[in-house]
Amino acid sequence: MDRLKQLHDAGQSIWLDFIDRSLLRSGELARRIDRDSLTGMTSNPTIFEKALAEGHAYDSQLAGASPELSAWELFELVETDDVRAACDVFRSVHEKSMGIDGYVSIEVSPGTAHSVDDTIAEARRLWAVVKRPNVMIKVPGTSEGAAAARRLLADGINVNITLLFAVDAYAAVIESYISALEERAKRGLPLSAIASVASFFVSRVDTEAEKRLDAIVAATPSRADEANAFRGRVAVANAKLAYALFREKFSGARWEALSSRGARVQRPLWASTSAKNPAYRDVVYVEDLIGPDTVNTMPPGTITAFADHGETARTVDTNIDAERTLVADLEKFGVPLTAITDTLLREGLASFEKSFDTLIAGLESKRRTLGATVTAP
Repeated sequence: MDRLKQLHDAGQSIWLDFIDRSLLRSGELARRIDRDSLTGMTSNPTIFEKALAEGHAYDSQLAGASPELSAWELFELVETDDVRAACDVFRSVHEKSMGIDGYVSIEVSPGTAHSVDDTIAEARRLWAVVKRPNVMIKVPGTSEGAAAARRLLADGINVNITLLFAVDAYAAVIESYISALEERAKRGLPLSAIASVASFFVSRVDTEAEKRLDAIVAATPSRADEANAFRGRVAVANAKLAYALFREKFSGARWEALSSRGARVQRPLWASTSAKNPAYRDVVYVEDLIGPDTVNTMPPGTITAFADHGETARTVDTNIDAERTLVADLEKFGVPLTAITDTLLREGLASFEKSFDTLIAGLESKRRTLGATVTAP
């Protein structure tokens, strides 16, 4: 556990990418906060789908809920109860860190991803239902999501912009955040209580890059050695360039005018940081992206692995010129990074939509198993 403390002391907040009711009610989450230096938590439809499908922790609430609730309303009831409870467990972290940490994220439906107004309406409803100062509403990193985030942040709602893959999309998200703070400043509203993170997905970039590299090598085997030079390096390069943009945008006169009024930076959050390729070191997407003002949200297995053998050193802003060259060379090789990130955003939205659909179907099935009446979604 000293390794996790070293990671935290290096300026990286450790958030748990997992939630379920037994973790909350058994006291295990509170123990992990002390033991693992945890300072936050993220949830998403896939995580809730697994939590609801496995075990019986939710059976009592599902069986006793009003039969007039649709499956969607029932899910929101279960989800907000868990997130509210997690917020309460992390409340001491939030207070001790003066509002920097201690946040729990809850996600709007992926069906709102391309509607500014629908995203805002759902985010406001979730904010009101959870009603905790340390909740963050997750909004997808589409252009509409960035526009919605600006309005939500200006109204004082904490936002986690999720499903970010492209540095250009991240630039739009940063602009939304800074513009929202400037709007609050003009209205004479406080800035210090506004919190936001930008969730940049990491390992999936390597997975998609490798598919494209494999296709090129399959067509032209003589290019295998050239392709190997990119394997396992694209995701970290992309994230490091995002961090370089973060350092650039949160400096200078424009930012200092807000900082002097108590504004906090919108920290980059590294998501999807478990290694998908067994050929890679299992903590590579933690070790290679360590530095000040960052968050890494990890599934339990990655946290355990880092506690066992992770090494801490400031890596997130090293060799930036080499990373830019790598991205440029990758495009010359026939794999533009923009093609990778565009594909991943589409697939990410579709994956979360599928998880929501599977989750709703699972809820209906479980209620029938429990003998409860099921209302249409």
